[in-house]
Amino acid sequence: MSRFYFGGSDSSGSDIDEDSLPYPKPLARSAFLTPEFDPTIFLSSLRNRHQTLEDLRTELRTRSLELNRELLNLVNDNYQDFLSLGGSLKGGDEKVEDVRVGLLGFKRDVEGLKFKVESRRVEVDGLMEEKRRIRKEIQLGKGLLEVDQRLEELEESLMVASIGDTLRESGEEEMSLSESEDDNEEETGNAISVSRLQRRVQQYVYIKRLMGKIGVNHPCILKQEQRVLKIRQTLLLDLSNVFKHRSITDEQDKARALKVMGLYRDMGELNEALQLLTKQRE
Repeated sequence: MSRFYFGGSDSSGSDIDEDSLPYPKPLARSAFLTPEFDPTIFLSSLRNRHQTLEDLRTELRTRSLELNRELLNLVNDNYQDFLSLGGSLKGGDEKVEDVRVGLLGFKRDVEGLKFKVESRRVEVDGLMEEKRRIRKEIQLGKGLLEVDQRLEELEESLMVASIGDTLRESGEEEMSLSESEDDNEEETGNAISVSRLQRRVQQYVYIKRLMGKIGVNHPCILKQEQRVLKIRQTLLLDLSNVFKHRSITDEQDKARALKVMGLYRDMGELNEALQLLTKQRE
């Protein structure tokens, strides 16, 4: 039985009946089962417990011995179950081997599918590359056809033969009614409509850009160089005729000359215009 000390003389202590003192309740097992169990917090919660520290230590030691004994009894009670479990595992090697063989077969199947997928991917990549190549060739073909078509239209407009010399004759060109309304100019003698020249120069510049986009070294483009050269010479001849028939004092002719200078610039032939002006001044 735990002893308690209340202070005072021995005579006063002998008069107290120890059986009347309150006994501390046993430590609850549930207090040790909480996941966040903290010994410090647990001991601080026992400050109102009427028990000496030595008695508390003895009780905790007793509780530890009881737990060890319970664990030993648990192992002894289930020992036969442990032995029977080991016996039931006999023959498990065959089952493990069956599972291993099944996994190996599954692995081979997966690798075979992976190989097929990779082969298919390579095939699809090749087909996509071929599709891109064919599409590029189609665009190239369309570009070459457009160059040929526009050259033919410009040759017809300028009355230039694809093979041979220039078929132009002064005064033989005819302007339609719609063109005369748009241009608001008429050809007089050898003078040529500036608006019509502007449209032809724009066609020429577009053809040059289209040929540059395709590639000036392409065999089909190289074959068209002679036609382009003839068109260039014809356009330069028409532009020079405007200067020859202009009047220095006529303000309208001066405006026409400025427009023609702009056409020389669009063609990249400003040097030709400067040379022409220099010759005329001389």
